[in-house]
Order: sequence, then structure tokens, then C-alpha cells
Amino acid sequence: MSEIDESRAPLLDHLIELRRRLLYCIAALVVTFAVAMYFAEDIFGFLVHPLLAAGQDTVIYTEVFEAFFVQVKVAFFAAMMLSFPVIANQLWQFVAPGLYKKEKNALLPFILATPVLFLTGAAMAYYVAIPMALHFLLGFDGVVGGVKREALPAIGNYLSFTMQFLFGFGIAFLLPVLLMLLERAGIVTRKQLVGARRYAIVAAFAIAAVLTPPDIGSQLLLAIPLTILYEFALIGIWFTERSRAKAKAQDETSDSTDIAETH
Repeated sequence: MSEIDESRAPLLDHLIELRRRLLYCIAALVVTFAVAMYFAEDIFGFLVHPLLAAGQDTVIYTEVFEAFFVQVKVAFFAAMMLSFPVIANQLWQFVAPGLYKKEKNALLPFILATPVLFLTGAAMAYYVAIPMALHFLLGFDGVVGGVKREALPAIGNYLSFTMQFLFGFGIAFLLPVLLMLLERAGIVTRKQLVGARRYAIVAAFAIAAVLTPPDIGSQLLLAIPLTILYEFALIGIWFTERSRAKAKAQDETSDSTDIAETH
């Protein structure tokens, strides 16, 4: 009975700590959502700029509540991005006490690289991929069979289109972090990843075909960076393998020195 009591206290402490961290995350999300809701129109104005640059100066909404819900979605997406540093920090504060120093040093760079890579992918989508896709998709305006064909994008559809690009490119650019974490956990090895390179290239083009419009330009804009990021991940894994091998050799040398001094 005493063993159960002794193990129960640490478990309760962890649950209380988890609850506290979750409350901080929820509070950060609520505060950032309130701020983003106030600036929702300005944020959507920023998102709609590629559409305006493509020559489309009109968006419509076909349901009475559609414009309002678009503002809510915009505020929520913005709140998720703005509160991510707080959420990531709370996650780190909860996990870090249970990690060894070497594990902390190994995991921290991945956490720091995640927002940088995501923002890089989202920026590429906004400044390059979305304008190219809009140029292709809005190029079907004209007269067909004597009937005028004109694009009138709905505000909700355009937001979904933009978010698909931003989150698709942002998440895709996290590929190096994912591969290096899998290698660090021992799930895959660098040799296996090198052997699977051809399959990774095919997968990159398949992902690009799903996340982008059917024009080849937009697909290449995602598939080529994914392939390059895959190679960067292999290079990063090679460097981490070398550093681990050096650290292991130093530990073995120090252990043999201590044994020799003992004798």
C-alpha cells in the first residue's frame, strides 16, 4: 500500500503541472484570439493581397453569416501562430525536467527550428506559390460559346485556398525536423534514408500534387524544395552522427583512463 501511495504523489504532481501548463496555453490562445479578432479585417486584407495583385478586385459571400465566420477563422489561425511560442515554451517547461542534459541539448535545436522552417514555408507559399497559382486559375476568364465566364471567388473559399497553401507549405518545410527526430529516436537510420531517396522524391511530387493546383509550376514550387530539404536532413543527420561518435569515443577514452589510474 505504501508503494502505491509513494507513486501516487509524483503522478498527481505531474497532472497538476500539466493542468497548469494547459491553462497557460489556453490563456495565451484566448488573449491572442481577442487581439487577432480586433485586427481580423487587416489580416484578411493582407491575405487577399495576392488576389488583388492577380487582377481580381472583388470577392463575394453567398451566405449571410459567411463574412463573419471568415473573420473568426482568420482570427483563430492568427491566434494559433501568435500563441505558438508560448505553447511551445509551456510544452518545453513540462517536458524538460524529465530529460537528461544531453537530451535537452539534442531536442532544443529542433524546437527552435520548427517555427523558423514553418514561417519559411508559409512565406514561400504567400509570396511565390499563391500568386503563381492565382495567375493560372484566374486565366480562364473570357467568353465561351458566347457566354462570359468570370471569376467571382467567395470569401470563404478564398480563405480555405490560402490556408491550404500556407499550412501545406509550412508543414512540408518541417520535413528535416521530422526526419532528424526519427533518426534520433532510432526509428530510421541515415543509411535507410539514403536508400529511400528515390521513393522520397516520388512522395514529394505526390504531396505537391495534392496540396497545389494542377499546374506544373505550383507543383514544382513545392516538390523541389521538399527534395532539397530531404537532402539537408541527410546532411544534418550525418553531422549529428559524427558528433555522437566523437562524444562516444571521448567517453570511452576517459573511462579507460580512469580504469588505468585505478589499477
